[in-house]
Amino acid sequence: MKLRVVSSKNEIDDLNRNEQMVHLAFRAANTDVFKLVQNCPRIRVVQVPSSYRKTLSKASEMFLSIQGVELVEGDIWGHRKDMDEYYNIDETIIKRIDRLRASGAGASDIASAVSRETKLSRELVAYLIKQRS
Repeated sequence: MKLRVVSSKNEIDDLNRNEQMVHLAFRAANTDVFKLVQNCPRIRVVQVPSSYRKTLSKASEMFLSIQGVELVEGDIWGHRKDMDEYYNIDETIIKRIDRLRASGAGASDIASAVSRETKLSRELVAYLIKQRS
């Protein structure tokens, strides 16, 4: 599973139309969010750093919600954009989620454990859990 890292608003025009998961590493304005959804009609989740999440307008949040796009908060630790524009969510993380679910753990406990182990945000892990259901 791949999370596309977008470092500036100029990159939005160059995104693949089939992108489903995007991390915005810049402070996005309403027009940037609108353009992102317009250019990537299959998008399902947008992750933004916690400091940027607080400044995202209610209009942008509402627009994403209406479009069926989930907004999650979190950072991409240790990723170098100059080497790869995608952050890969390793298959072992998905298998770990499945193993924990099979053992009877609740979604909240799974999200906490996997987040602690992988440095993925708790909200992104919760999204992955929801997608696996």
